[in-house]
Amino acid sequence: MTGEPTRILLIRHGETSWNRSGRIQGHTDIALSALGEVQAERLADALSDEPLAAIYSSDLLRARQTAAPLARARGLTPVLDAGLRERSFGRFEGLSWDEIASAHPEEAQRWRRREPDFPVGGGESLTVFSARCVAALERAAAAHGGACIAVVAHGGVLDCVYRAATRVALDAPRSWQLGNASINRLLATPQGLSLVGWNDDHHLAGLSADDISA
Repeated sequence: MTGEPTRILLIRHGETSWNRSGRIQGHTDIALSALGEVQAERLADALSDEPLAAIYSSDLLRARQTAAPLARARGLTPVLDAGLRERSFGRFEGLSWDEIASAHPEEAQRWRRREPDFPVGGGESLTVFSARCVAALERAAAAHGGACIAVVAHGGVLDCVYRAATRVALDAPRSWQLGNASINRLLATPQGLSLVGWNDDHHLAGLSADDISA
């Protein structure tokens, strides 16, 4: 990339019904819930003053639906990148954590320990997943040196990017939030990623599923 930093607005998709019920999504293509759709509209309003050069998105439906209001408001077509997909959890997708822990206790413990090279459910290991999604983000940033881009992805992607920007190991416990439709700000330079702000959800204040019709 050029010597000029790229400003990145990294966004987790809005809420889905599986988020609410605690089911593992991974590559399973789940749509936004009614609340998630309103979150996406609020997000677009919150970013109305940002000078976006481009919008990138995971190709999964929940990310595309989150990017759509922002893209419409800017007259931009999101660039879809499968590299920004959530981690693949293989046969565990669609299950709750309690179901996994009950049926597969040994695997659940290895997952909870965040073993970097363990392919959960026969899906991706943390090592493989992190390399994939961080590389996708860096590719997008490299194409827009000196500009600002929005990137809509998933909780696992946000977690890996946070670790890359703050030099936190993949197997270290998580102490940061990964809110649906939150805004997370980073800089990308030839030296790597750095964190500017995290989990900004002020635009979602007062929003509750109880106030949204199904």
